[in-house]
Amino acid sequence: MAVDNSLSDLRNAIDELDGKLLVLFNERADLAKDVATIKLRDDEQVAFYRPDREAAVLRRVKDKNQGPLADEHVARIYRELMSSCLAVEKPLTIAFLGPSGTFTQEAALRHFGHAVHTLEAGTISDIFHEVENGEAHYGVVPVENSTEGVISHTLDTFMNSSLQICGEVALRIHHYLLSTADSLADIKVVYSHQQSLGQCRQWLMSNLSGVETIVVSSNAEAARLAREEDGAAAIAGELASDIYHLNKLADRIEDESNNTTRFLVIGQQKVPASGDDKTSMMISTKNVAGALQAVLAPFAYAGISLNKIESRPSRQDAWDYVFFVDIDGHQDDEEVAEVLQELQANVSLLKVLGSYPKAVI
Repeated sequence: MAVDNSLSDLRNAIDELDGKLLVLFNERADLAKDVATIKLRDDEQVAFYRPDREAAVLRRVKDKNQGPLADEHVARIYRELMSSCLAVEKPLTIAFLGPSGTFTQEAALRHFGHAVHTLEAGTISDIFHEVENGEAHYGVVPVENSTEGVISHTLDTFMNSSLQICGEVALRIHHYLLSTADSLADIKVVYSHQQSLGQCRQWLMSNLSGVETIVVSSNAEAARLAREEDGAAAIAGELASDIYHLNKLADRIEDESNNTTRFLVIGQQKVPASGDDKTSMMISTKNVAGALQAVLAPFAYAGISLNKIESRPSRQDAWDYVFFVDIDGHQDDEEVAEVLQELQANVSLLKVLGSYPKAVI
């Protein structure tokens, strides 16, 4: 569109484009309603949310993006657009580790967009129960942090759950020191979750040496306490600052600049292949020499990459362990299916926890 380089002309051009975008957005929403009608006609129990479809859309728009908008920003715009269109079909309820303002809630909104309803759960086990009981369509649970390692309770809960992993979220974690106080000199106690205290250990030693630190159940709970107590501060995320109306006394105080937490999306459905997937599984080996090697070797021979292997006590017998394994590929991929079939003969338990699209944004 050719326009004069005057400010008024440029603003008029933007207004005109905004009007066209609004029409297109609503046309997309109308198409989403038509999709919902067809789905309900064919199957009343149909799943409206398709993780594989959304991942494919996000990858496609990133591949086609020619700028100047960054790929990540384009993907986020489309995530919110798809979230709003899905809400026209059927609003989703997503369980997260509460209270409001946690990184788990932030991860849920990053993955599903802001048109969903978020449901607070008190514990990771409660998130599983909300989804299993149908109170929530999906749940979001933390599984590992790049600095502090795995969240053991999440892995342990999978042992007795029938839920599937439907997706993943990789969230860059930025910690803020939040308080009603105006300066660091006023701080007498710092509240935070144990993981966050560990991720900010060096900063605390350098800037608040001698100030008491107290572990609480979540960063959001820390923010609530900081709001109520004079001289108290919380280590929490930016979302908590907004919700609890706290001052940011220090920004991005995490010791590692690439501090990232991985979250899993859990639900009832098995997710079709998207073209760029992971598969997570739980394996218990037979108590014989070389058992673990027998588990890992078939993946290597098939050229399948292992992203993670983590051992946890089985809680059945002393010194009996379960291995949690993440691999590249979908369980329905031919080479993956062949390896899984081969493993059945060499292990005492093989439970596929889900195949799902790799995190896009």
